Amino acid sequence: MIKKDLNDVEKIRRLDTVRDLIKILAAWSGKYMEKNKITSTLEVSRPTFDIYSNALEALFIFERVMPWVKTDYELAGKKAKIYMTDTGLMSSLLSWKREDVFLNPDKSGKLIETFVFQELSAQIDLDSDYFLYQYRDAKKREIDFIIEKEGEGLIGIEVKASSSVSAEDFASLIWFKNNLVKDKMPYKGFVLYTGEDTLSFKDGMWAVPIAALWD
Repeated sequence: MIKKDLNDVEKIRRLDTVRDLIKILAAWSGKYMEKNKITSTLEVSRPTFDIYSNALEALFIFERVMPWVKTDYELAGKKAKIYMTDTGLMSSLLSWKREDVFLNPDKSGKLIETFVFQELSAQIDLDSDYFLYQYRDAKKREIDFIIEKEGEGLIGIEVKASSSVSAEDFASLIWFKNNLVKDKMPYKGFVLYTGEDTLSFKDGMWAVPIAALWD
C-alpha cells in the first residue's frame, strides 16, 4: 500500500517517515490525537504530519473518531481519537504476541477497543442516518463511543476488557445522561464486556457481551 497505493493519494518522497508514522499511529490506537508529541517523535512539521496522516486515512489504514460537541458545556473536549482499522495489522506492527496480550491488560484493552471500533464503524457505514463520536472532558469523564441518530437519540458505549461489570463502570454514561442529554432526546448506555450475559443496571443502562455486535 505504501509503495503503490499511497502514490495515487499523495506524492510523498519520505516513505521511511510514513512507515514510522504508521507504527506510531498503531501505538496510539484508541488514544486522543496529540499532534505535538507525534510530530516531535517523527521530527516533522505540523503541515507535513497533516499531509501524511490524511493520506493514510484516505487509504483506510487508520480513522479518526470526532468528539461529540453538541453541548454548551465549556469543559467538553474537542480532540479526535484515532484507531487502526485492522487489529491484526496493529498487533503485527507493535510485535505483539498472543501471550503478551493475554497477560497485559493495557494491550488487551487497546486491542479490544480497537476491534469494537471496527465493528461499530462497519455497521454505521451501512446507514447514513447514524454517526459515530466519542466524548471526553476536562474532568476526565470519558465515553469510548457515542452513536447518534440525528434528531432521534443517542447511545453511549463503554468498552471493558473484562468478564465482569460493576455499577462503577457506568459512571460516565450516567453523568452524560443526567447533565448533558437530560430530557432532550432518548438515551441509553451500554458497557460492552467479554462476559456472556446481558445484564440490566436500570435507568436505561445495560451490560452487553461484545459478541452481540455480530451475533
